[in-house]
Amino acid sequence: MPAFLLPYVFIGGGLLVGLIVERIVLNRLRRWAARTTWKLDEIVIDALRGVVFLLMTLLGLHLALPYWHLPPTYEQILSKAIVALALLAGTVALMRFLSDVVVHYAGQYIPVPATTSAFRAIVRVGVLVVGLLVIFQTLGVNVTPILTALGVGGLAVALALQDTLANLFAGLHILAVRQIRPGDYVRLESGEEGYVVDIGWRNTTIRTLPNNLVIIPNTKLASTIVTNYSLPESETAVLVQVGVSYDSDLERVERVTLEVAREVLRTVPGGVPGFEPLIRYHTFGDSSINFTVVLRGQTYPDQPLLRHEFIKRLHRRYRQEGIEIPFPIRTVYVREAVSALGRDPGDGERAS
Repeated sequence: MPAFLLPYVFIGGGLLVGLIVERIVLNRLRRWAARTTWKLDEIVIDALRGVVFLLMTLLGLHLALPYWHLPPTYEQILSKAIVALALLAGTVALMRFLSDVVVHYAGQYIPVPATTSAFRAIVRVGVLVVGLLVIFQTLGVNVTPILTALGVGGLAVALALQDTLANLFAGLHILAVRQIRPGDYVRLESGEEGYVVDIGWRNTTIRTLPNNLVIIPNTKLASTIVTNYSLPESETAVLVQVGVSYDSDLERVERVTLEVAREVLRTVPGGVPGFEPLIRYHTFGDSSINFTVVLRGQTYPDQPLLRHEFIKRLHRRYRQEGIEIPFPIRTVYVREAVSALGRDPGDGERAS
């Protein structure tokens, strides 16, 4: 074969091999990976998409370069350019792979699409910066001034954005420990309560029951006392205080009250039908014997409706059964004030 054709054979061979790998080999591997339960094989194949073709083409150019008999200066420049493009292609593949791995595993623990997308962006920027530094070093560029500038610039940015960075790391801590998750119903020490809608880089958003949004900086959320009504489970106890007359048969009161409680848990939305309600007498009050009825709701916001229906139905059933819910009664003794002289202190004033 004539020597002048060899460079074009190498270049054409690289293009051909790249097309075969891209169109045939990777497609078959992708179909095979789709049938497996392991996710990493699909991530690797997707990361190589388009990169293999470029690397095979660059390999053909690298093999063809000596046969063109270019001046040493030009040949050295082209050789470095080919190496730089190959490193850039490898950086892109590594960037895709690591970002997809981070998103895949972070998505299993942090069910917030915006957050995992931000993780992807951070990984990609980090890999790209390292790859560019390696490329510059390969091209003979001194990267020490660049690293120094990046360090000084990073310190300046950190000082200028210290509040933002504090909220960022507080948000990462909240997401990592998973004590507060999107969808949980929480109450803050300051009194705000509602569903956690989003945990972002700077703020956490809570939607209250009146459908308003409360925006809380992550640093404040991480340092305040939070009651999470969705952990360790979403079901919650519903306590209702009741009082009956001292003349009541307490065994009968208990039986009737439990019947009403079971009916409420079975028929009212938000109740837990399989839960057995409880009654606990606890106080001899001024006008009644008081006790607590323990119901169970599926979530904390179900409590008002369960209490509402239980009080209505219990009141109606007590009337039917003749069980009295007494009014508060207090007996007051009034003693007339008489002076030591045996007369009304106001007599002198009336006489005048």
